[in-house]
Amino acid sequence: MEHVYIHIPFCKKICSYCDFCKTFYSSELASKYLEALKREVDEFYMGEDISTLYIGGGTPSALSLNELDTLYEIIREFSFKEEYEFTFECNPGDITEPLVKKLVAMGVNRVSIGVESFNKEKLNFMERNSDFNDIRTKINLLRYYGINNINVDLMYGIPGETFDTLKKDLKYILKLSPDHISTYSLIIEEHTKINNLNAKNIDEDLEAKMYEYICKKLKGFHHYEVSNFALPGKESKHNLAYWNNEEYYGFGLGASGYMNGFRYDNTHNLDDYVLGKYHMDEALLSKQEIMEYELMLGFRKIDGISLQEFFDKYEVNMQDVFPIKPLVKNKDLIYKNGYIYINPEKIYVMNEILNKMI
Repeated sequence: MEHVYIHIPFCKKICSYCDFCKTFYSSELASKYLEALKREVDEFYMGEDISTLYIGGGTPSALSLNELDTLYEIIREFSFKEEYEFTFECNPGDITEPLVKKLVAMGVNRVSIGVESFNKEKLNFMERNSDFNDIRTKINLLRYYGINNINVDLMYGIPGETFDTLKKDLKYILKLSPDHISTYSLIIEEHTKINNLNAKNIDEDLEAKMYEYICKKLKGFHHYEVSNFALPGKESKHNLAYWNNEEYYGFGLGASGYMNGFRYDNTHNLDDYVLGKYHMDEALLSKQEIMEYELMLGFRKIDGISLQEFFDKYEVNMQDVFPIKPLVKNKDLIYKNGYIYINPEKIYVMNEILNKMI
């Protein structure tokens, strides 16, 4: 295993649409949590050389500088390869010169910023703040201190959002000159404020039109996964590990992991986690289940799945296990140069295609 995800569940403010494992920040809770995180890492990390580390949340940048020092002491337990990718998620309002200096000292070389939008109505709906000039200043600050792999998030499909609103958001996102752009259409999840307020998704045809426009407008980037666009060489190595169905550690409250054929989910109960009751669910996957994950994850990549690599992994032909041929025939899937991938014209309905296969 070469990949590590660490979850920091603390937020200074809870966004209306977020269903991730999170709680309001307090220094007392953060101190207890980091102690428990250290114990979990000590118990399960087996000493492998790590090539990617991703710290997400929640809002990792909600931690104080002293708490980041404590987090760094935990991270120092990992043995890193000579070349590694270390991503840290930040809320725009948390990015200050002292924070950036701390991140550089920790070894962070990639930062993901939750921009989401610059439109006031969208931001009010999401209960977020965002200012173009402020974020541009923050990105310049990161680059000044040597962090030159920066992702920004863009959310679309917000109730009441128009096509023109998306176009303006994307225009401003591009003016920030990011290295990587992650785009997400709003999903109204069960345990969120907007669900409790009975928010409704926008028209499916408009949402599909928005996605098509995003893909067209970001032609200068490598569209390497359904929702992700990168300048050449700036693709997220950590996320590619997920989509390639590679094993990884998941540490922290609500984190998920995949180790030695087991997939597991950590508890969402902070009291249990602090007491060392880390894993909530775990299951040893059968070969068939592992191959199904290979398809569900691998077909998120625009280039799809190599038939030869699939055979090398599982010693069976993909088309002998899954109904590939009829889906190629009806053009849901395309076969080219040894790869099977979702028809670009049907990426937006990829879940329906996956349901036909699995």
